[in-house]
Amino acid sequence: MKIKLTQEEIDTKSYDDVAYLILESSKKKMKIQELFKAVIKAMKLPEEEFTNGIADFFELLITDKRFIMLENGYWDLKINHNTKVMLEDDEEEDIDINLEEDLEIENEDEVDTEINYDEDDSPDDDEDDGLEDLIVLDDEDQENL
Repeated sequence: MKIKLTQEEIDTKSYDDVAYLILESSKKKMKIQELFKAVIKAMKLPEEEFTNGIADFFELLITDKRFIMLENGYWDLKINHNTKVMLEDDEEEDIDINLEEDLEIENEDEVDTEINYDEDDSPDDDEDDGLEDLIVLDDEDQENL
């Protein structure tokens, strides 16, 4: 689990890069606290960095696709684990609805399945909209009132 980093690596690598090296070399899963303490030690940082940076470290691991969170708070490299996709069977059966079979139609000629939209035939033509007494005034008519 102990890795040696050069000063250049310490200056250029981020927490998650160092965590990757630690998990890769140890070949075992680790709890986040243990992993972050190993990162701090490898990067020769003060111990206060643990309390100041643990939340940021957690966010890094969650967003970095190289890592995977396991049960009981353990973390490991994603390449060490197979991703299983489990599909649950629905208990409900799919219902296939066919309207033509479900409806009892005595005479199929009476059923109009085509919808025709005629520009001249508006559905509002037959309805009374209550505007038959409406008068439109222009500016001159309004001045004369």
